[in-house]
Amino acid sequence: MRTQSTRAAKASEITHGWIVVDAEGVVVGRLASFIARRLRGKHRADFTPNVDTGDHVVVINAEKVALTGKKMTDKVYYRHTGHPGGIKERVAGKVLAGAHPERVLEKAVERMMPKESPLARKQLAKLRVYAGTDHPHAAQNPVTIDFKSQNRKNSRIG
Repeated sequence: MRTQSTRAAKASEITHGWIVVDAEGVVVGRLASFIARRLRGKHRADFTPNVDTGDHVVVINAEKVALTGKKMTDKVYYRHTGHPGGIKERVAGKVLAGAHPERVLEKAVERMMPKESPLARKQLAKLRVYAGTDHPHAAQNPVTIDFKSQNRKNSRIG
């Protein structure tokens, strides 16, 4: 009797797809976990943890994402300037209303990826987030995924 072995994917055999996701009215955490899964390639049957098997993900309308509960006023993002006493904080509502609203979604996806590895940085580099509806990746023929309609909990009205 012959035993079957699990086949590991090789980097030269992988084809990376392109997907577009519209983030208008979509809950940030649910969308971030979906994007992190696609970036890592965990949706594929030939997923291998040490090989980049994920897709390129383009997110449009990132300025119109939804936060549940009181996160718009209570969720705080911290950063440090590097100087003593240099801790700075911003509320999620101010980040979304500011010049770079796409950073809320970028940070959520970044925190769902594996930490501090060259592979994770390579996978995260395949994420492109745009605040508006336009993106310069039409030449790659991306597939549009309607994430909002996959589950009623994926979107918030209001």
